[in-house]
Amino acid sequence: MTIQVYLAGQIHDPWQEEFYTVCRKKGVNINAFGPIEQHSMSDQIGEQIKGKQPDSISSDEAASSINNLRTKVLLAKADVVVAYFGSSYKQWNTASDCGVAFGLGKPVLLVRDPSLHHALKEVSNHAQVTVESFDQAAEVLHYITKPNDYTNE
Repeated sequence: MTIQVYLAGQIHDPWQEEFYTVCRKKGVNINAFGPIEQHSMSDQIGEQIKGKQPDSISSDEAASSINNLRTKVLLAKADVVVAYFGSSYKQWNTASDCGVAFGLGKPVLLVRDPSLHHALKEVSNHAQVTVESFDQAAEVLHYITKPNDYTNE
């Protein structure tokens, strides 16, 4: 079974590729998607589409409206959201994506280092499952997509 997975998390390192690789090694078939990973494209999309904005705040607002539309559309298509909170960057977008996912009733699988437990306790409480590694997250996805014996898959 292939599961539709929205990968919510920072875009400054290739964690998405690492997670995808772990899933493949464990035999978990995912169709993964998420935010645009090219930071400059994400920041400049508003002006690229709507034209030059009068100031940096207006430029940020134009970009965020388009990025938020992408997020909402893709989250709606997801079977599950894997939200990764790394320790290297501020995670505003990940927290925002989790809030949208919770509002849409999407199940969230939270991946976070134990050192972030206190900071993320409310997010973790709303998530269906909280784990500490990509390996554990892939095991959860493997389990929930495991065919029943009667399906002969």
